[in-house]
Amino acid sequence: MSNPVVLLEKLNILQKKKIILSNINLSVNKGEFIYLIGKTGVGKSSLLRVLYGDLKIERNEGEAHILGINLNKIKEKKIPYLRRKLGIVFQDFKLLADRSIEKNLIFVLKATDWKDSSDIKTRIEEVLNMVKLEDVKNKFPHELSGGEQQRVAIARALLNNPELILADEPTGNLDPATSIEVMQVLKDIHDSGTTIIVATHDYEIISKFPAKTIRIEKERLFELSKKK
Repeated sequence: MSNPVVLLEKLNILQKKKIILSNINLSVNKGEFIYLIGKTGVGKSSLLRVLYGDLKIERNEGEAHILGINLNKIKEKKIPYLRRKLGIVFQDFKLLADRSIEKNLIFVLKATDWKDSSDIKTRIEEVLNMVKLEDVKNKFPHELSGGEQQRVAIARALLNNPELILADEPTGNLDPATSIEVMQVLKDIHDSGTTIIVATHDYEIISKFPAKTIRIEKERLFELSKKK
């Protein structure tokens, strides 16, 4: 049996000495699609921040492993290496407004040690094709709709062939119809074998794209049965 992609054991997550989540256990296997649900402020984003190395685990507050990396022991200089193995999608897109979509994606590839301009061009075409936005590379973010910007953000997350995508409220700024388009893109990526964790409070998308769902409430995780 392969090792879990994510393994949390008896983990407490603290911010400014205040417990956000306590004694949590979570195992995510390769190829799973998981929703983290719960009201705003219950700790969904904090949990994801632990996973991508943005929120440190306090000493003696449990164990956390992701993609074979021990987050309890990770050194600051190794965090960029961890993030190259992940795709991260945020609610507010985080595209660079002063450059074209192509140059947004080039920026990420060069920052992660891609050198060959031909390889860079090919990879950008591949990821834009995956999110069905082949024709936007010369446009600027402000020229795209919110849904298109989020699909570009997903394309950006795919650049380095991540083993795991973490999506934090990916439909939070989108209308219902656009939310479904974006979720369909994530579902297609999942169907190709990528593990995905989506933090959301959008129950509409969960009903349309059912998957394993974990509710966060009162500092704890509760697995819910998958709705058919």
